[in-house]
Amino acid sequence: MHWYWIDKFTVFESKNRAEAVKAVTLAEDHLHDHFPFAPMMPASLIIEGIAQTAGLLLYEAKGYKEKVVLAKIPKFTFHKTEVRAGDMLTYKAKLESVHDAGGVASVQVCRGEELLGEGELMFAHLGQAFAGQSLFADGDMLDMMRTFRVFDVGTNADGTKMPDPAFPA
Repeated sequence: MHWYWIDKFTVFESKNRAEAVKAVTLAEDHLHDHFPFAPMMPASLIIEGIAQTAGLLLYEAKGYKEKVVLAKIPKFTFHKTEVRAGDMLTYKAKLESVHDAGGVASVQVCRGEELLGEGELMFAHLGQAFAGQSLFADGDMLDMMRTFRVFDVGTNADGTKMPDPAFPA
């Protein structure tokens, strides 16, 4: 993974739901290429931020064993797409199903209390068919979870602190 579209997790309930935030700043190059003199965050990158949030939730739900990729966006509606520097986005994801081939999450993106978009994302596990390919390295997803501070806020279903698998309690 070369691009991160979230800054950190604020909620991470194991196998259930997660919330992450993204502060949109003028320091991000993509803003300057998307409408000169009126920089906005492209909707596709907002979707990617939601996908990273939900994908890491599914990755944890499967015991950190299966690499997860966004497979399909069966439905998504943007109510507003004007996201500019200075905005703080909140990505919300809830796992609806987890199965051998992947999973499904319902998702929302908000700016403060304002709902900007909502929908459903489907994820797939790469499986053995991609075993010889290095789409991303082993450990990349766990490193992302550490970077985004999942283990600082993560809780298990019983409310206990979710441990980093590299440092079990």
